[in-house]
Amino acid sequence: MAEWATFVGLTGVVTVLLLALARMSQTMVEGSDEPSEPEDHEMTAGLLLANVALSQGLFAGVLLAAAWYTQVPLAALGIGADVTDLGAVGIGVGLGAVLYLASETGGVAAQRLGFEYDERLRGLLAPDSAGEWAVLLGLVLPIIAFFEEFLFRAALIGAVSAGYGVSPWLLAVASSALFALGHGAQGRTGIVVTGALGLVLAGAFVLTGSLLAVIVAHYVVNALEFVVHEGLGVDWAG
Repeated sequence: MAEWATFVGLTGVVTVLLLALARMSQTMVEGSDEPSEPEDHEMTAGLLLANVALSQGLFAGVLLAAAWYTQVPLAALGIGADVTDLGAVGIGVGLGAVLYLASETGGVAAQRLGFEYDERLRGLLAPDSAGEWAVLLGLVLPIIAFFEEFLFRAALIGAVSAGYGVSPWLLAVASSALFALGHGAQGRTGIVVTGALGLVLAGAFVLTGSLLAVIVAHYVVNALEFVVHEGLGVDWAG
């Protein structure tokens, strides 16, 4: 029988730790206004990529172990849903592309209206070599997408709803607010845009019951942002 209280408690601990880490990242980004030498940027990017992969990978491992230990049903986490894997991937790719365009539109509109959209963290993580791009796209971004969707969608919506009968739509709003707070390094405008994206992802999770679909969508959004802005050097606001 599932030990819901134990799993939800561990999920709460991971959420608090993640928000604390996000706050530290925000402080670091706010202190990075001074331009750095290329060598320093390369070292910083490599260290940041390693830090993100290790920290979020560790958090993901803790949640997976907690789900296994507490015997949370896979269906509650959006695993083994009625949507086929291929269908979930298709939904994720399409949704991710739409969310990317919506995010860019929102960011451009905010900047045109005079609201700051802080992109320094993405700049610090921007790869400088083919090897770093491979690590970013093939390791770091998949880990981020998996962990954040497992936490904010599967655990905070799926598990809590299944274990305690709370409305998944109410949980979608609450988890999206936490999701937004976890991206404070992107500035106030970034928090608002991220919160809106999180709410759409939460809605997609509730409607499809598929964790894979929202993981893919999350990855597509992040990957397109890096490739378009940092790889191709496109500045939509400009």
